[in-house]
Formats: sequence, C-alpha cells, structure tokens
Amino acid sequence: MADVISLVAGVDEAGRGPLAGPVVAAAVVLPSLIILPGLTDSKRLSDRKRQSLEILIKEKALAWSVAEASIEEIDELNILHATMLAMRRAVAGLKVAPQKVLVDGNRCPDIPQEVECIVKGDLTEPCISAASILAKQSRDRMMMALDILYPQYGFARHKAYPTALHRQALIEYGACPAHRRSFKPVREALER
Repeated sequence: MADVISLVAGVDEAGRGPLAGPVVAAAVVLPSLIILPGLTDSKRLSDRKRQSLEILIKEKALAWSVAEASIEEIDELNILHATMLAMRRAVAGLKVAPQKVLVDGNRCPDIPQEVECIVKGDLTEPCISAASILAKQSRDRMMMALDILYPQYGFARHKAYPTALHRQALIEYGACPAHRRSFKPVREALER
C-alpha cells in the first residue's frame, strides 16, 4: 500500500522583480478538507480581498510561516538564489513539518521534504494560493513602511517594481539604502 501524504505545504514568493526591499516567501499547511472560497493567485485579488483572506488563512491553517531574504543577500547571491533561501526559511519556520511541499514555479528550493514545482500553482493549489497571499501581504506592508522612510520613491504606489514613476525617482534622487544594488536600473542610478 502506498504511503498517504496528509501534510502538504504550499510555498510561493513575492518580490522577485522589484528594485527595492527583500524577497519574501511564505509556506502554508492547510487542513486537507478545508475549502477557503476565493483563494487564487494574490495578484488577481483586490487589496481588500487579500486582507480578509490573510486573516482567514492564518486562522484556519495548520501552520504558516513567512520569511525573507534581505537586500544584501539578494545582491550577494542573486535574486533566484535569494528566493530559494527565503523559501527554505519559510518551510523551516513551519510549526508543523510537512511531508510534501508544493512550490509555485519551475524551480524548487533544496529542502529535506519531497518537493514538487507547479507552474502557475497559485491558480490550482489552494495551499500555494494561500502562501501567495501571505507573502504578498507581508511584502506590501514592508513597502508601505519604506514609503514612510523614503516618500520620494512612491513605494506605496508601485511596491518597488520598475515603473516609469520609480525609474524617474531613481534618476532624480539616486538609490536609497532599500534599493537592490545588483539590479541594472539601480546600478545605473548609482553610476550617475
């Protein structure tokens, strides 16, 4: 008889593409029979819906964990390796050890558990959708805090993605300590 896998964690990240701030990963173990209406890729949800789902996920999950890789780690390792590091930290931070881990995307972190990558998994696997929401909510709060420290960059509006507004602010003000030095637009701003 095959082993039954009952504890499955979903893992996703937020913040690979932005020019500032850490990359954040979340891991979530949901009860096997629970249905949380509205779970999907966090980018497809309104801020209000993400907020309400975040509360529900944290209440109903068997375990959840949010972790990050710092700006310095991103610059030292590169964004892919820093993302894998944040994912490993999120899984390690779970209070309940999963038997299997489902990761959104096509690259999996090196972890002790059985792991499977699922492209667009945040659309099909509720535990990955839940992780997507927790990661995005956590990182968005970080961007709101950075916006208070560095209001000239507009982090609250674009969450540090390389929008025209953000690129213009880099030209006008240069880079701040929250910027990722290894990303080309930031490097170019520092060279000016």
